Amino acid sequence: MSRIEWWRGCAIYQIYPRSFQDTTGDGVGDLKGVVRRLSYVASLGVDAIWLSPFFKSPMADMGYDIADYCAVDPLFGTMEDFDAVIEEAHRLGLKVIIDQVLSHSSDRHEWFGESRSSRDNPRDDWYVWADAKPDGTAPNNWLSVFGGPAWEWDSVRKQYYLHNFLASQPDLNFHSPEVQEALLALLRFWLDRGVDAFRFDAVNYYFHDRALTDNPPLSRTLSSDVPDTNPYGFQQHIHDKTQPENIGFLKRVRLLLDSYDERMSIGEVGDGDRSLTTVAAYTDGSDKLNMCYTFDLLGPELSPAHIRRCVEAFEASAAGWVCWAFSNHDVARHVSRFAKPGDDADHLAKFCVTLLCGLRGSICLYQGEELGLTEADIAFEDLRDPYGIRFWPGFKGRDGCRTPMVWEEQTIYAGFSRGKPWLPIPEEHRLRAVSAQQHDPASVLARYRETLTFRKKHPVLLVGDIRFVEAPDGVLAFERRSGADAMLCVFNIAREPITFELPEKFGKARFIDVPGFPAPRHDGKNISLPPLGIAFGIIG
Repeated sequence: MSRIEWWRGCAIYQIYPRSFQDTTGDGVGDLKGVVRRLSYVASLGVDAIWLSPFFKSPMADMGYDIADYCAVDPLFGTMEDFDAVIEEAHRLGLKVIIDQVLSHSSDRHEWFGESRSSRDNPRDDWYVWADAKPDGTAPNNWLSVFGGPAWEWDSVRKQYYLHNFLASQPDLNFHSPEVQEALLALLRFWLDRGVDAFRFDAVNYYFHDRALTDNPPLSRTLSSDVPDTNPYGFQQHIHDKTQPENIGFLKRVRLLLDSYDERMSIGEVGDGDRSLTTVAAYTDGSDKLNMCYTFDLLGPELSPAHIRRCVEAFEASAAGWVCWAFSNHDVARHVSRFAKPGDDADHLAKFCVTLLCGLRGSICLYQGEELGLTEADIAFEDLRDPYGIRFWPGFKGRDGCRTPMVWEEQTIYAGFSRGKPWLPIPEEHRLRAVSAQQHDPASVLARYRETLTFRKKHPVLLVGDIRFVEAPDGVLAFERRSGADAMLCVFNIAREPITFELPEKFGKARFIDVPGFPAPRHDGKNISLPPLGIAFGIIG
């Protein structure tokens, strides 16, 4: 089969269907809405779309609790509507990536219904069941990401079952060969339907330690993937996820994908301080995942030291490929996360997309970031995210980044729906609608389009190696090189002007205009950059 690596250096646009475009007036986005807006997505200059779950689900976790992996939930439309998404995306030259949530199902899935019915049915071991301790407590100390113990008592089997997230999201037992075969079969179903790639949710959660060993405490000097309001961050999660058996299953996935033309896999890795090491293990070589992303750049820190540490950690430990992102459906929007007092939000958005486009790897953009949308402040009574409801008010959950896409400035629901949307649309978002920016050459939207075009015009930014350059405090500098092509990229992340003394090898660099950032003046020895300023110089 063909081995064209279209995914290497690609730009992906994440669509959260529930919040993208409603065509029925029920206040929830749908697949017909995705089709309607795909020409807009293509106009950004991205290469692929990633669709968050649209499968049949009771929606306890907004579709990440799947009751039928091979059916479209009526809330989003029909299988014919999905086929239309594939057809239109391919017509526009876009690849289609869909979520696969394999670590757990909904408790409404027929597999779980059968598994819980007895201890001797054909699917009795398809989920992770364990007896209570003699005193009736849970089998071990494992915790759920969404709060409380990771074990739920079932009154029919009179056993506990494992759930890493909601109690209504029981974990599948990947130690069962039958489970692996069933999951590979459903992947084949979507590949045959024309899907180009899979994004594997919580890809390091598939296997658990068979002995159910207690997790040790986590040193408070180490980082976690959860806010400090969540006790999940008190443990080192070395027995409930990221088990060595996972590698074998990922190899089976890759064999399946490689039996089709030009298919790809991307994994989501949440593993605290181990994340980049895990990404390296899951992408190294050509027999596992094509690429992964982590939460390392999805946190609150935007600093040269942090970005350099993350990138160098991956580069030092892997020959694989990584996907970088600043925003997605699980974290506060980065314009709000990274902002400091006095920042111009639009300028910060333009700075960040240029920085993202400068890094080695593929990139993922989240719907609405190209408009400079900020994190929405959602009142408790409007929350829909079970994670936020559970940890309110210390943690407000993920609804603030999931509010509907804003298309038309002058309409009450910003062109998203004819009816009341499932989440409120902030007034400041409506004023940033596509219609308000579409024809403004100075807008965030215009800058995203220009920056993505700029990235494609300079292939060294797509596939070139990366090597960091020593720079003053507040400055991130690195060289991208591919063969004879080389470019120096300098970012002043500080909020004050700086002068950067060029290393001798870059003294003859030819600095060029970058969309929104004119080439700096320089005398062959120094360049001066304003706060949140950028300079790109062609070397040689």
